[in-house]
Amino acid sequence: MTQEIHGTVADGFEAVREEFAAFVAAERPDYEGQLCAYLHGRRVVDLWAGDGTDADSLYGVYSSTKGAAYLVVALLVQEGTLELDRKVTYYWPEFSAEGKGALTLRELLSHRAGLVGADTGFTARELADDRQIAERLADQRPFWRPGAAFGYHALVIGALAGEVVRRATGRTLQEVYEERVRAPYGLDLFLGLPDAHEPRFRAAQPMAPTAEQRALLDSLPDGPHTLAAVAFNRHGEEPTDLALLPNDPLIRAKGPASVGGVASARGLAGLYAAAISEVGGKAPLLKEDTAAEFGQCHSVGHDLVVRAHKSYGLGFQATADTWYPFLGAGAFGHSGAGGCQAFADPRSGLAYGYARRRFAFPGGAAPENDRLVAAAHRAALAG
Repeated sequence: MTQEIHGTVADGFEAVREEFAAFVAAERPDYEGQLCAYLHGRRVVDLWAGDGTDADSLYGVYSSTKGAAYLVVALLVQEGTLELDRKVTYYWPEFSAEGKGALTLRELLSHRAGLVGADTGFTARELADDRQIAERLADQRPFWRPGAAFGYHALVIGALAGEVVRRATGRTLQEVYEERVRAPYGLDLFLGLPDAHEPRFRAAQPMAPTAEQRALLDSLPDGPHTLAAVAFNRHGEEPTDLALLPNDPLIRAKGPASVGGVASARGLAGLYAAAISEVGGKAPLLKEDTAAEFGQCHSVGHDLVVRAHKSYGLGFQATADTWYPFLGAGAFGHSGAGGCQAFADPRSGLAYGYARRRFAFPGGAAPENDRLVAAAHRAALAG
């Protein structure tokens, strides 16, 4: 039985609805997901499908959370509270332990710290608390010489950046985000989900890989002491099941800035629309120069953690190089392990958000985004 597609698209964006409907028709019958896009601050795509879900449903968005964290850092850099080329120790003296004293904030944000995890792993309670992660990592010996290479700091980059924010402002990153970004724009993207919104949350569902996909996973080099195992906290006494991480009430309540966000597609797209466009009479959060610097490639090449070619700006993924080469230079955003995707393309004015309930193999932006993003981008250019 084909699922009904709900929502609206603006004139000129009908092809986006057609692509979404075609994907949903081909997907398993219990699919739940949402798609939203803005063009120059105006919502032009607002679609959803699936029994039990609607436009207001909230999902765990995994690493797409990082986009909200980096936007906070960008705002603080823009106003001069933070300086990218200052050493991290200027704000956080304890960070100097184990040879990390020369690292700059710019290098930290570019995944160059070599501090992807803790030798003995984190407990589930520690992973929910950015302050505890930061305290442990201040004393941790880096896994490569800081600044010499880069690798995805999957579960900890939000805590590291967040501790710099806290030291500089006296407020947690989550507090600054709530006061300056989420609340003023009414965004359904929470770093710390209030109890009142818990009924809107749709628990994450793992996806069992096919036999072919399982064979691919088994062929990848892995082990308890690899950088990937450390970065994704699979090596300690409480190994993390990434697919089910949003289902931990403590993760949702505390909203760790690396992976703990809870959002709708509207919230994801709305974040990036607010970053680059006038929305509701409010000026863009980021000036053009700030958006350009944070979207500019800083770490490009072989990622030591995921063992693949990756491109990072200042925290944000360089979305055109990492995912969609047809986007404009300087597009920035962040995907999430469950399949979600979110970004801004300043050159076209497109802001995009996609969220789904069931974890998508193999993690990261789900494959359907390829066609959905392409359709949205074509419409944006024509519009």
